Amino acid sequence: MRSRLAIAIAVCLSLGVGLAPVPAFAVDGAPINVNVNMARILRINAAAATVIVGNPGIADVTIQDPQTLILTGKSFGQTNLIVLDTAGNPIADTMIEVVQMQAGVMTVYQGQARTSLACAPVCQNIIMMGDETGFTSSAVASSQIVQSISN
Repeated sequence: MRSRLAIAIAVCLSLGVGLAPVPAFAVDGAPINVNVNMARILRINAAAATVIVGNPGIADVTIQDPQTLILTGKSFGQTNLIVLDTAGNPIADTMIEVVQMQAGVMTVYQGQARTSLACAPVCQNIIMMGDETGFTSSAVASSQIVQSISN
């Protein structure tokens, strides 16, 4: 059986995101970062059969195909990701950190009420955790109206 260090090195070399290789976890222990409400592609060399997320309220991971995982940020925070092969042996065991998207996002405070806008290049309402519930409800209702019209 391979040692944990050998597995860690193999995972570091095998997992990648998009076209630029990014390790599942760095040798220094840095977590994989993903923005809330966004997804990342994780590619692995070994075939994954099972993925386990410590707190599925923070992140979700699905197996697209045996060597492609889709990581989706659901809520701010940290959790862990464990990937197993068909024999139940660990392929990866790493930390996931879900963070707020920074580029192009503007947060507006009116007293204690917070709203978020995506400004690239024109500012539009977006839904972010922690926004004032009335603003969020209005943005969801508006989105549902637009979606129902397009169907």
